Amino acid sequence: MNSMHLYERLPLFGTGIVLGVWLVVVHALMLAKPAPVQGFLKKFPRDHQLGWVILAVGLIWFWLLVALPGKGILNSLAMDLGEFNGVKKYLRYVVPLSIAAVGMAVKEFLSVRALGLLGLMAAAPLLEAAFLKDPQSRLLIPIFAFAMVVASLYCVGMPYLFRDAVTWASASPKRWRVLSLAGLGYGIAVLSCAFLFWKGY
Repeated sequence: MNSMHLYERLPLFGTGIVLGVWLVVVHALMLAKPAPVQGFLKKFPRDHQLGWVILAVGLIWFWLLVALPGKGILNSLAMDLGEFNGVKKYLRYVVPLSIAAVGMAVKEFLSVRALGLLGLMAAAPLLEAAFLKDPQSRLLIPIFAFAMVVASLYCVGMPYLFRDAVTWASASPKRWRVLSLAGLGYGIAVLSCAFLFWKGY
């Protein structure tokens, strides 16, 4: 297996494009279709089936990270855990089973907790893509990643705050519009920096 993990080989340019496009699309949709988006976000915390789908994605992602070393496609995300490599074969079964058991036991806000788990895992490749790269503008990606980590921790530990945040954001059309424009502006800034400064990184 390559000494560098796949996350460490992620290009800043490509990562910036993906993140920027995602931010622009999501926030443009929030601006163009506020009522449907707000309706979805208000129902999301109680959507148990969607919670299971998101949880499954997170579990598959984790399972690939703790895969045993190899050359197959299922081993492409295998991560070196150092002195804990010996427990990989146990983690591959114990952790998914534990999380699945929690998913069956937790009836409240499962989708929000699962989203928090996914957010925590998604932060790692973002941070690796910008790690020790020259352009100072690269900090747009770590800033977003750390904000996502904090939000994800709250989603996992205090999921009812997601509902409260949605209620607060959607309480005023002006507030919703300002938040949407801020996210859209951030996405445009990331895309602009990717095309202007991040090529070759």
